Amino acid sequence: MLGRRCCTIWYMKRYFETTRDIDAPADEVWKVLVDVGRWPSWTPTVRSVERLESEPMQVGSRAVVRQPKLPRAMWQVTGIADGREFTWESTSPGVRTIARHQVLPDGEVSRVVLSIEHTGPLSGVAALLWGRLTQRYIELEAKSLDAFVTRTPAA
Repeated sequence: MLGRRCCTIWYMKRYFETTRDIDAPADEVWKVLVDVGRWPSWTPTVRSVERLESEPMQVGSRAVVRQPKLPRAMWQVTGIADGREFTWESTSPGVRTIARHQVLPDGEVSRVVLSIEHTGPLSGVAALLWGRLTQRYIELEAKSLDAFVTRTPAA
């Protein structure tokens, strides 16, 4: 009797996160963070953002983002809690990338949490190719957001 062969594809997951406290009210930080079309004006990690709809960010909103050293990506908003967070996703063959942007109020200070998650059968490859760059970019984005909102030089 011949044995049956079965194979299982293990979907790898890679997660990158940074947290930064910003000395500004959450609504001020949120206004800058959610205005993705203006990201190139305050962070060097984004070359261009082309919004594909003119309405305010909402579930289904899309944008084409170009970043140094990364392939061009189409992002679509999959979740939004106005004034607090938005999540958007980008897909490429074998990889789904999920980016979360949170602003958590704490009096006059805001905690910003930025994260990127790669899932899918090629997520391990994506993490190998771009993992260090991804972590560096989200840290620089948080630092640049802080500098822009508080108008202090990013050191």
